[in-house]
Order: sequence, then structure tokens, then C-alpha cells
Amino acid sequence: QAQLVESGGGLVQAGGSLRLSCAASGRNFDVYAMGWFRQAPGKEREFVASIDWSGRDTYYADSVKGRFTISRDNTRKTVDLRINRLQPEDTATYHCAKSIRSLVSRGVLADFEAWGQGTQVTVSP
Repeated sequence: QAQLVESGGGLVQAGGSLRLSCAASGRNFDVYAMGWFRQAPGKEREFVASIDWSGRDTYYADSVKGRFTISRDNTRKTVDLRINRLQPEDTATYHCAKSIRSLVSRGVLADFEAWGQGTQVTVSP
């Protein structure tokens, strides 16, 4: 079972940027797609972005297109999420997740089987 550890969150002013990183352990990291989700207090977990096994295909939620960029390094077993022009509504705990599939996910929760504990992103106005 893959273990995922996120890092890079913090308190940022609106308009700033952050780079979140997810380090994976376990075998076959380069076989499966990966994703990022976020969850704000009192809200359901929300899909943010997904990347296929190779890193060549990505998919984003409409709410983050143009500001978020997902990438992966299969040699280092990491998947990153670059967030630009942060907004207060981006405040949430961000989780990375391992897909059960190799191809990019359209954000279906059932596509993902392993989750990290999350990293907190707080955006001040």
C-alpha cells in the first residue's frame, strides 16, 4: 500500500504562490495516475487536479484552471501542485491521492485508493 506525505502548505497572502509536494513510498509509483484534492472546513472533499502515469496528460477542475499546475517526477516519486494567484477561497487542507488507474482521472473519488494526511493552505485577504 502506497504511503503519501504532503508538504509545502502555509499561510499566504492573496495573490501569492505556493508549491505543494507529495512524496510517495511503495512500489509502482510510475504506473498509476495521481491526483490532488482539497477540503475546506464544513465542505466536501473537492477534486483539484490529476496527472497520468507518464506526466504527459493532466486534468483540472474548472475552478482552478489557469492557476494550478500539477506535475510529477517518477524518479523521485513525487507529485507537485503549483498554485498561483492564491485566493481566500483556496483555503483548505490539500491531499494527494493515488489512482487505481494509469490514465488521468476526471476527479471521481472512487478512482483513488490511497490518500495522504494533507497539508494546510490558508490564504489571507
